[in-house]
Amino acid sequence: MTAKTFANHIAGSWVTGYDTAPNINPSELTDTIGHYALGSADDVFQAVDAASTAFKTWSKSTSLMRAEALDKIGTEIVTRKDELGDMLAREEGKTLREATGEAHRAGSLFKYFATEAYRETVSGFRSIRENVELEVRREPIGVVGIITPWNFPLAIPAWKIAPALAYGNTVVFKPAELVQGSAWLLSDIILRAGLPAGVFNLVMGHGHDVGQAIVDHPNVAGVSFTGSTAVGKRIGAALFQRGARMQLEMGGKNPLIVLDDADLDLAVDCAVQGAYFSTGQRCTASSRLIVTQGIHDKFIEAMRNRLLELKVGDARNPKTQMGPVVSAEQLQIDEKYIQIGCDEGAELLCGGTRLEAMANGYYLTPTLFASSSNEMRINREEIFGPIAAVQCVASYDEALHVANDTNYGLSGGIITSDINRQRHFRDNAQVGMVQINLPTAGMDFHAPFTGKKSSSYGPPEKGGYAREFFTVSKVVHEGHR
Repeated sequence: MTAKTFANHIAGSWVTGYDTAPNINPSELTDTIGHYALGSADDVFQAVDAASTAFKTWSKSTSLMRAEALDKIGTEIVTRKDELGDMLAREEGKTLREATGEAHRAGSLFKYFATEAYRETVSGFRSIRENVELEVRREPIGVVGIITPWNFPLAIPAWKIAPALAYGNTVVFKPAELVQGSAWLLSDIILRAGLPAGVFNLVMGHGHDVGQAIVDHPNVAGVSFTGSTAVGKRIGAALFQRGARMQLEMGGKNPLIVLDDADLDLAVDCAVQGAYFSTGQRCTASSRLIVTQGIHDKFIEAMRNRLLELKVGDARNPKTQMGPVVSAEQLQIDEKYIQIGCDEGAELLCGGTRLEAMANGYYLTPTLFASSSNEMRINREEIFGPIAAVQCVASYDEALHVANDTNYGLSGGIITSDINRQRHFRDNAQVGMVQINLPTAGMDFHAPFTGKKSSSYGPPEKGGYAREFFTVSKVVHEGHR
């Protein structure tokens, strides 16, 4: 059977690109999901023109209109979560359980921001001058470019697109090339909600064509980007040059501290979930496991035993606990870092090889290094795969120092029963998100998602804090005689 072709959506119409690219299942390389349009800079120009025109009326639309559209989108996503989850698992390699959960979360995000659309956008202050009234209004910024990664192809677009629309902006959406099936299904659901033409536009394609054109277009008021730190910094520099707003969520090299008084089973559960679920392909993954001496040997033995039992396989098999790596390129990156770790003197305790019996997909065994140090590249650089490294430290103070000794500052966790250590870590971890006796990967959808250092730049995402990026303040003074 010939795979179906899927188009972009610009100015209210489905539009073919200059070419198409196949979408391949990383669990089964003979499975072509479909052929998805490759857009060009010209397509972006048309999408931005349409979004600019639509902004004139959408920005003046009632909160009721926007809220009802978003709620309709969220309801359909939740209703179709199994279909969406199957597509996500099929094209990205996330296990079916995780993928279906992500689909439900995407729906919940739209429904949450449906309620945010009603929130008051005008606040009053008492002026210091007599006979003067003072108010502060929040207004949408305009056309928003949304550029998303492949690792959360439903949730991340949802938590960007939903607030953009809720606050009266129009959208040009560019998803990652590896997950255009999920992006297309999500976009189709958004468009089925009856949005006016041009309010939402989907332009799939390569980053150097579509993404660059979005970043450079003078009528794109702001860009919300999630991806690598290197790309994020380049985007930020370009946006700064033309005075556009930016919201950049970038990389992470997240620490999980395990202290001597930790519950061993809990520590192993948190480490395995944080480092290996989603095949380790998430910016909040706990790739640095910092363990104190008293529990170190028991911890690495228990981790090794757990990883040897972890079932790796086809993402859509309900028994699978870890799916494949997303692509051949990512698999090569993972293997490069495994070799780097060995060359630097870390002990390869478990994994580190392809599953030869499953050569039909990009399967890598869950990999654990021991006897590593914080100077090693495997502990300095984001790998984005099922690879973690254990560092042995003498004390909590040393563990905290090692945890903070990084250019990143996204998420950080600690496993301990000592409430004083918990509070000290909460107050002194140099991260945007702290996890106590929990995996480092796992965030509530109505709370802000944010980091420090090279992990984030600009206003936070998600929750009510999203308003800070998607709206701008206007201060109004009115005099009375």
